Amino acid sequence: MPEPGAPITVEVAYAEPSRQFLRRVVLADGATVADAIAASAIEREAGIDASVLDSGIWSRPVARGTRVRDGDRVELYRPLRADPKEARRRRAAQAAR
Repeated sequence: MPEPGAPITVEVAYAEPSRQFLRRVVLADGATVADAIAASAIEREAGIDASVLDSGIWSRPVARGTRVRDGDRVELYRPLRADPKEARRRRAAQAAR
């Protein structure tokens, strides 16, 4: 664990079906998810608008104002194309026929 006030290292991840982006950034202690996303320049490199995407840390949804800790992985989530529950219902109904 870093000393209080020491810089921290965080990864920012974004994935699409055909490509993925993973950037490591060094931030000041007390930085937020929004700070990590901005420092990663992932919006420019991936050509996305991160403000419309949900975010999380290690697969747990969090607000952009959440503080990050050393070693965290900040993730940007694309919207789902289909509701997973509805897709499962359709498959179950089709299998029942």
